[in-house]
Amino acid sequence: MLGVFMRLTTKPFSQLSAQVLFTIMRTRVDVFVVEQQCPYPELDDIDCTATTQHLYWLEAEQLAAYARCYEKNEQYSAIGRVLVEKSQRGKGLAVLLVKEAIQCCFTHWPNKDIYIGAQTYLLAFYQSLGFQCIGEPYLEDGIAHQDMILKNRSV
Repeated sequence: MLGVFMRLTTKPFSQLSAQVLFTIMRTRVDVFVVEQQCPYPELDDIDCTATTQHLYWLEAEQLAAYARCYEKNEQYSAIGRVLVEKSQRGKGLAVLLVKEAIQCCFTHWPNKDIYIGAQTYLLAFYQSLGFQCIGEPYLEDGIAHQDMILKNRSV
């Protein structure tokens, strides 16, 4: 279960402290580059766009879970870089994080559906939250992915 000191925080890039930003960057590289053995430019310009929202849980100054929400294009908002740190997995954080990310997208971009580029081993997880597959699976940086959308019921 979630630790009593763990809390979800949502902030744009401009409001992240240097220490929190460093913790987010380090953990994202640890998971997406090192753990998944996928050398690619993990940090990008989406991170520092004024409207991108960074959602994160810290426990004892360590990043437990993270996602970012941003405006992808005229049709979609997007959720990306979803992670739960290895020692925090199996505690239900992923479901809570993605539900919060969905709410964040619908709050900030109320007239858009939500897009994700999901790793294919997580399709059932995202489908359980209402996402639907679109298009065909593809390889991104050597890892199988599938585009998915969550329809905004108010659109």
